[in-house]
Amino acid sequence: MNKEKSASGILGKYLRWPVLFIILMAAATVGTFFLTDDQRLRLLMIAATLIGIIAAAAVYLYYRYSITKSLVNFALDMDEEQGRLARDLDVPYALMDKAGNFVWKNEAFEEATGGEKAARKDIQTLFSDIDENVISKIAESATFSEIIRDKTFKVIIRRTQVDEETAYAVYLYDETELYAITKKYDDDTQIVGLMYLDNYDEISKSMEEVKKSLLVALVDRTVGKYIADLDGIIRKLETDKYLFIIKKMYLSQLEAERFSILEEVKKVNIGNELKVTVSIGIGYDSESYAENLDNAKTAIEMALARGGDQAVVKEGKAIRYYGGKSQSIEKSTRVRARVKAGAFREILAENSRVVIMGHKLMDIDCLGAAVGIWKTAASLSKPGHIVLGEASGSVRQMIDRFHTSDYPEDMFVTKAQAMDLIDEGTVLVVVDVNRPSLTEAPELIDIADTIVVFDHHRQGVESIEQATLSYIEPYASSACEMISEIVQYIDDDIRLKSSEADAMFAGIAVDTYNFTNQAGVRTFEAAAYLRKNGADVTRVRKLFRDSLEDYRAKAEAIHMAEVFEGAFAISECNGEGLESPTIIGAQAANELLDIEGVKASFVFTKFRDQIFVSARSIDEVNVQIIMEKMGGGGHRSIAGTQLRDVTVKEGMDQLKELLTDMIKKGELDV
Repeated sequence: MNKEKSASGILGKYLRWPVLFIILMAAATVGTFFLTDDQRLRLLMIAATLIGIIAAAAVYLYYRYSITKSLVNFALDMDEEQGRLARDLDVPYALMDKAGNFVWKNEAFEEATGGEKAARKDIQTLFSDIDENVISKIAESATFSEIIRDKTFKVIIRRTQVDEETAYAVYLYDETELYAITKKYDDDTQIVGLMYLDNYDEISKSMEEVKKSLLVALVDRTVGKYIADLDGIIRKLETDKYLFIIKKMYLSQLEAERFSILEEVKKVNIGNELKVTVSIGIGYDSESYAENLDNAKTAIEMALARGGDQAVVKEGKAIRYYGGKSQSIEKSTRVRARVKAGAFREILAENSRVVIMGHKLMDIDCLGAAVGIWKTAASLSKPGHIVLGEASGSVRQMIDRFHTSDYPEDMFVTKAQAMDLIDEGTVLVVVDVNRPSLTEAPELIDIADTIVVFDHHRQGVESIEQATLSYIEPYASSACEMISEIVQYIDDDIRLKSSEADAMFAGIAVDTYNFTNQAGVRTFEAAAYLRKNGADVTRVRKLFRDSLEDYRAKAEAIHMAEVFEGAFAISECNGEGLESPTIIGAQAANELLDIEGVKASFVFTKFRDQIFVSARSIDEVNVQIIMEKMGGGGHRSIAGTQLRDVTVKEGMDQLKELLTDMIKKGELDV
């Protein structure tokens, strides 16, 4: 170790003399109480000691900054050339202590920060987000981007030693021009988008050929002007499909106005009963234009899978949604169902076994769809197995109908048994859910080579990406409606047994609330097909009759409902003592829609340390978007979520805050 004493060490010893003197004075004062009885002398010694302490403290605090600054200047002046270079350096440079106080600055630093007055105190005066806590975490160096006087600086802070004391060197690099150039380059980046007319076929069927051409021309002009105003280009791919390219700088404008073209095209009307709606998919922030186009295709598929009338922006892996206010338009054509059924048949033919899985807490729609897939596999001589976890009482009653000699014992299997069944020749079919985390056994998705998804819920950010075949139709009333069509197209000779037809019919009846919600032409066609195959309405109705306790709980939930903002019914269902409290909560949410003026209903049910939220609407509110913002999802008119670590009241307050915020932003119409 160097034997030479540092300047700070010498100064430290020098500054300790006043402290020693005060200690001696204090000792002398104490001594007067033992050596003399003179009160005046005692008071005089006490006063002298106090004055000495106050004077020493004042001098130390007053001169602390100047002494530290003088020490730094002294250290620099030890090498005159080095000191001159530091002071005259063009790069703004300063030294600060552990607390962030500046102890020395060169002229360039003072000029960059607005002179001595602006930077005289500490670094937090300049940059509010760089405080003592941030500085203490700097082991060697750290880099920040900050703005001073409308200029962008890169701030580098390095830990160093000055005269054996820890200090921090601060460097400022003006990157204003570089930032401007980088921003302009980023703003001028071309991004690609796709725009599809959602319901062109449905609208054109009821129009004359001349009017149809006029409608297309008006839509072309509307979307063309919209893109032209953004300094972009648009090209028509097909009658109802467009590709457009705009600069990235305009994307923030589109998102801020929530893609106003979604509402503008609805105003195009030449006597058409249905409003024209469009879906938009935009992809960017990938390494190539080809990847951006692929992202745009993925985005537009997600927009259509969520029911259309919305824009989906895919920024790398991040996805943002806009719109989705309109009711999904039922597709009267079954072409897509027939194509998907053909593809599914080919997949079944190439494999030897089928494992069918639904969502957690299997409901009757999930069970009915699973039974329909099982029947399809059986008709092709492929053994099928339905993964069964927890199910409600009414679902259990339906399951019991399959525990007969007419059905194999392994028709229903546990999660563990399903894990053993999955091999290279197994098809995993997921029904009534498209989010991996909500499936009965997410681990099956990870090990299955071939996955097929059938669902009627709108697709969200989380999805089963590795699916070989995915058929998601948010316009469908239920999964059972979709599977009924698939069964018909797989083989004309398939004949359902009464228990199978009952299960599928019950799924449609429950999800449509006895054909009063989201029921279209194809819903009734599916119901008619099931009736022909032996579905009995009376048996199904008896299956879902409530117990007296269930009925009372549902009535109490309706009685306690609060109407928020004049349009949203919010209530709690007391699930204590009920066998299936979540189902009762969902039924209460359905019945709250019968109240005049209620556009959407939300019922909170506490069950097993979780809060289950059932959300329902008729046609004016998209409850799926609301539930997505609370971590859930579902269908436009039937959705839900699960809340953890909150009380029912806290969950209701969260919902009310969300509804208020969405109303302010124009995402909900009240």
